[in-house]
Amino acid sequence: MFKSLGAQRLLALFLVGCGLLNFPLLALWSQDVTVWGLPLFPLALFAIWALLIAALAWMMERSDRWQEDGE
Repeated sequence: MFKSLGAQRLLALFLVGCGLLNFPLLALWSQDVTVWGLPLFPLALFAIWALLIAALAWMMERSDRWQEDGE
């Protein structure tokens, strides 16, 4: 289906993101705890979201280098 390694990695990142933002794992963060005065649940959502964006940016920058090198 997806023959290039970059497309396979993007699909894997999408599936990891869906898994991390799915209910059973999000329920782990739904507690009455604060970190530096911020509730844990929104803080965890923002951290997961930011890590997914950072991973996507890293993968896209890396794929640009592969295309320049001739892969």
